[in-house]
Amino acid sequence: MTGRLIYVMGPSGAGKDSVLRAARAQAPDRLWFAHRYITRPAGDASENHVALSPAEFAARQLAGGFVLDWDSHGWRYGLGVEIADWLAGGASVVVNGSRGALQNALARFPDLLPVMITASEQTRSARLALRGRESACAMDARLRHLEDFSADHPDLVTIVNDATLAEAVASFLAAVR
Repeated sequence: MTGRLIYVMGPSGAGKDSVLRAARAQAPDRLWFAHRYITRPAGDASENHVALSPAEFAARQLAGGFVLDWDSHGWRYGLGVEIADWLAGGASVVVNGSRGALQNALARFPDLLPVMITASEQTRSARLALRGRESACAMDARLRHLEDFSADHPDLVTIVNDATLAEAVASFLAAVR
């Protein structure tokens, strides 16, 4: 029995971390949420991640410690090899991915379910300002950073997160069940 990878992506400020955190609290037993390994410093509680130095990240990458990795906004991101074991064991696994790394994810996990969480630019801008993690210039760059994304995947689920968090979480959980 093999589980399915649920590959969540979307632009900065769309509320992915909030949706994933709330969905995790309501998820069925065989829906597991993976953390990411990121070269961003510890202390950022906005998402479930393991902070690594650039040297630690490179060492893990060289040793084959990631099933997927990518660079974005000056940080390195990785998804650990444990995900493959969880899937092989029958769990469906939710990961916070990147639009730019979707093709690599599809090559590694061809039956993944892509989920796009998005929101209006106005909503995204307000959320980025509230989280206070970046300068105004960095926030502006994140708002402008829209990688080319083809929405032609037959299973793509799009969740517009402009309403309440409860509505977005309900849509997400319905899509992955």
